[in-house]
Amino acid sequence: MYLKKTMQAAATPDIPRDVPLVAGWAALWAKLLFYVRIGRSMLAGLACALAFGFLETQAAVPAAKEYEVKAAFLFNFAQYVEWPPESFSTPATPIIIGVLGDDPFGSVLDQTVRGETVKSRPIAIHRSRQIENLRHCHLLFISKSERGRLTPIFAKLAGTHCLTVGETDRFAHNGGIINFRLQGANVRFEINLNAARRSGLMISSKLLRLAILIGSAQAKEGT
Repeated sequence: MYLKKTMQAAATPDIPRDVPLVAGWAALWAKLLFYVRIGRSMLAGLACALAFGFLETQAAVPAAKEYEVKAAFLFNFAQYVEWPPESFSTPATPIIIGVLGDDPFGSVLDQTVRGETVKSRPIAIHRSRQIENLRHCHLLFISKSERGRLTPIFAKLAGTHCLTVGETDRFAHNGGIINFRLQGANVRFEINLNAARRSGLMISSKLLRLAILIGSAQAKEGT
């Protein structure tokens, strides 16, 4: 919760996107400069910045902290995507974030979105090991446990307006929309624009500027 609130409150001028991480981890959103202190073994001041958010980490980051940061990413992804009006039955319909397969977040994701809204809509979290139970989700995190069945999962999501997010090799190349990937000591994310458009989703140019684009590499127009 502290991470989320700090990210929302802080602000900073734009800084180049690739700032080497000396040790530890940092998550930056909403034009922020965020300094993280993780015990004596990690560097106290870590500066990372992007237009509104970026994550840098190393492989040694504890999984609990990694998924605290990724939960914050999911919350913020939802703020920079436009769903078609027909995705919501009423103005009060919540934005539903789903977790398919093994849940690496525990209670962190629930804590991250508790009491929050996206464009005046509340947020709900749904979990299941069956894709049939999550086709209604607006944003779906597909766990590593599902890496062997991505093709049937994507097939069952065809025709929906679901923003798929993964963290496995070639997830975006194989039809997912957003994928976290390790690049050296840094975690970045890919966006498959063609997959987003097939799902009827508009992704903000603010988010596209931070991404490694998969598919139509020319378009950064967004909203």
